[in-house]
Amino acid sequence: MNNIIEQMLSSYEIKNTNDEINAVKEIIQELVLSGLSRGGFFSEAAFYGGTALRIFYKLDRFSEDLDFALLKPDKDFDLSKYFSYIENELKAYGLNLEISTKQKHSETNISLAFLKGDTLELILKFFPNEENHIYDRTLKKIKIKFEIDINPPDGATYEMQYKLLPSPHEIKLYDKSSLLAGKIHAILCRNWKNRTKGRDLYDYVFFLANNVNVNLDLVKNKLIESKYIDKDEPFNLDVLKTLLKNKFKEINYTEAKEDVIPFIKDSKNLDLWSSEFFIKITEQLK
Repeated sequence: MNNIIEQMLSSYEIKNTNDEINAVKEIIQELVLSGLSRGGFFSEAAFYGGTALRIFYKLDRFSEDLDFALLKPDKDFDLSKYFSYIENELKAYGLNLEISTKQKHSETNISLAFLKGDTLELILKFFPNEENHIYDRTLKKIKIKFEIDINPPDGATYEMQYKLLPSPHEIKLYDKSSLLAGKIHAILCRNWKNRTKGRDLYDYVFFLANNVNVNLDLVKNKLIESKYIDKDEPFNLDVLKTLLKNKFKEINYTEAKEDVIPFIKDSKNLDLWSSEFFIKITEQLK
């Protein structure tokens, strides 16, 4: 095993195959971010979402996707110009994955790409001493989705963060108040009828527990962009709290718990989840 990979793995507590897969995914995510940094990607875009929260602010759950937003709108933005940097970074550590963009079929502000690799092959790259371990050959391919908002609303605020592994690099990302704004937008605007996203709720609790203030301007602009509110409507913190409390009355919390359990260590943290719980803690939003 590569010494850098071994060093990165040393921070994980691995007890089962699910832990192995989560660790492999997250280290690959960090290698991708390093490659993007080498290519100058963060002069054009910022990192946000659950994975940013996990890697830079110690969120205690794993996250699947890499979410970015351009610093200024560019309908012609092409992520593929950075593919070579990603591929070179992964190959430097002996990892074979394929990256491709997804063709947009309609007018959307989100540009998509996917990084895929053989799960069993990657596990054995990371855990060579377990080559005789019996794995389920039907394991799905490891897949990491990239989402890039190419027409982001105004209002985001940023900071630079630095990582030392796999090699020193810097990354521009949303600060915590803007990350909270994005998470609140997801809670209010995601199509929950198709998939109850308990991960959004878990992250929301994390923000409140860490006394993070919300970037109210960014929330407002994102809600206007999504046509959730009208630009002429009054909007302030009290209005936002009311919107959230109304949403929390609609959620199926059994499904929400099922969504997040594979990504956390201790499901007891979900025992209190209910509309009453989320409505009450929302009073702490500031």
